[in-house]
Amino acid sequence: MRSTGALYLVTHVTSIAAVILYGRLLTDPSSGTNPNVQVGALLEIILALAVIGTAVALYPFVKRHGQAIALGYIGLRTLEAAVIAVGVLPLLALPSADAATLVTLHNGTFLLGPGFVCGTNTVLAAFLVLKAGLAPKIVPVLGLVGGPLLFLVSAAQLLGVVAQFSVAAAVPAIPVLAWELGLALSLIVRGNSRERVAAHVLPTPAHG
Repeated sequence: MRSTGALYLVTHVTSIAAVILYGRLLTDPSSGTNPNVQVGALLEIILALAVIGTAVALYPFVKRHGQAIALGYIGLRTLEAAVIAVGVLPLLALPSADAATLVTLHNGTFLLGPGFVCGTNTVLAAFLVLKAGLAPKIVPVLGLVGGPLLFLVSAAQLLGVVAQFSVAAAVPAIPVLAWELGLALSLIVRGNSRERVAAHVLPTPAHG
């Protein structure tokens, strides 16, 4: 359980650090080549692997509360990771190609993966966590509210109603951030109890 929580923390640290390292490049490709792009790309690769890891590690604790939904979460997290990985490729080509086009491609994959797909899989995971009782109720509720908000704001960005890198786009994503951080900390803290882990992994023995 603690490893699952740690993986969720890794996804946040790497995603935030990558954006910081990219700096103005994501909003102003003409700002020049950023020497930190390669490090940011490496962090996004680690992010993609950790995204898949969260779903696989969470699966044993939630599968008996909805196996089809749990498998759907793994599939969507894998899709999210794949889109993130695709978005890394154009940034690696920056030194030898048109910056504006490549950065636009990266930002498009960011909108699809951590936007639309993440908004959808957040609802699935929050539902499972709520049923399994793996975190205080407020944590999955944040996910159930934040997931649809993230999807809607992503649609607004796609349609040009909201700028992609703006306060209006960032604020609705706060509940999803709070949900994942809350889940990570809950899993790490509750992972200290082997009895709690066993209760969620092992089937309930039959009586009579």
